[in-house]
Amino acid sequence: MNDDPKQQIANPADWNPLPVEPEAGHQTAEQPFAEPPASDAAPPREPDEDALRLAEALVFASAEPVTPRGLARVLADDIDAEAVLSALRARYAGRGVELVDAGNGVMFRSALDLAPRLRKVIDSPRRLPRVAMETLAIVAYHQPMTRPEIEHIRGTALSQQTLDSLLELNLIAPKGRRETPGRPTLWGTTPEFLAHFGLSDLRQLPRREDLLLDAAPPRPAPEVLPADLQPPSRGRIE
Repeated sequence: MNDDPKQQIANPADWNPLPVEPEAGHQTAEQPFAEPPASDAAPPREPDEDALRLAEALVFASAEPVTPRGLARVLADDIDAEAVLSALRARYAGRGVELVDAGNGVMFRSALDLAPRLRKVIDSPRRLPRVAMETLAIVAYHQPMTRPEIEHIRGTALSQQTLDSLLELNLIAPKGRRETPGRPTLWGTTPEFLAHFGLSDLRQLPRREDLLLDAAPPRPAPEVLPADLQPPSRGRIE
């Protein structure tokens, strides 16, 4: 008697070997890849009137630019702060007061085209002294930098009064220390600096090349009159 099971079956179609369990992580044709479970988080709602009013009040009452993250703290969990700010910006577009980018957030400002007429009745804020503006410009373009580095670029000493005035206005702030002997303080600009000058990012600063004064034009050569038209020399006796 033949012990081979294959030879004992007359019809090959009747051959049915024992099923083999698939290895872990292996998908067979009968077992398609399982789809990931659907997320239970609901999509964010469209900004409603209540969210717009809340954002409007927050921007109006805040002394600092309002960031999307700060606005999200007072909104409902299912409302997107970015969408609310975009809707609020569209609502105020073209009005006398507009929502503009300032630093890392937004704030209300009067429309730029109205500024010339507003200056007739509103005093402009006191401008920074020239020395303070020079120092602020150097820090803005070369930050972070130390006080000796500022003085090297300016070519003169930096008074403590100038540094204190920029600190009081929150236009500059310490940004750590340089790892050199003495570990001098590094100075850089602040979000208040961006808001003060209407910038949303330091990349919006004018290029340094554009701020350089053009070379003085050549002085015109003196006009030479013909000999018969020149005035007589002093002391000459005809």
